[in-house]
Amino acid sequence: MARAGLTTERVVLAAADLADEIGFENVTVAALARRFGVKDASMYAHVRNVRELRERVALLASGEMIDRIAAAVAGRAGKDALVAFADAYRAYALERPGRYRATHTQVDPDLVAQRPEYVRTAEVTAEVTCGMLRAYGLSEPDLTDAVRLLRSTFHGYCTLEAIGGFGAPRAVETSWRHALDALHVALENWPRTEDGQPGTSG
Repeated sequence: MARAGLTTERVVLAAADLADEIGFENVTVAALARRFGVKDASMYAHVRNVRELRERVALLASGEMIDRIAAAVAGRAGKDALVAFADAYRAYALERPGRYRATHTQVDPDLVAQRPEYVRTAEVTAEVTCGMLRAYGLSEPDLTDAVRLLRSTFHGYCTLEAIGGFGAPRAVETSWRHALDALHVALENWPRTEDGQPGTSG
């Protein structure tokens, strides 16, 4: 029987907070049970196992992150939208490290399909990201290539920044601004793939 006061939403939110505190990889059913002061068995009324718990945290975090990005990008286009998108992405990654790590988890499609808010997250992510890039005149397959470039750049930068991986004396913030300037130039001068031809990069 579920312990009074515990719901799946409350359990998942607590797991997300725990991820930010101790690292996503350290979130377990046992650790969460200790946080609530209950036995492990009480958690299994809300999640089947640690995999589902982590996947639900991933979905929660993905929703939070894209909502923040969408709010930042609203009403903007071109470079203004790119910078707003990137800054919101970076802020979430640095402020919510455990949640951010969770967003890179592979999630069971059946779990996504169970909840309309999870489906909405996927739709909003595609809409906001592709909408920003279409303002640069990009269409498939160049759109996919551009998404991969931005994702790898943002993720790489934020990951290195979070672990203190930039040792040069130049300010990290200054390098970030110049990186966004460079991405804007790259998007404006994107080497278009010929119609009907697949992109060559993976």
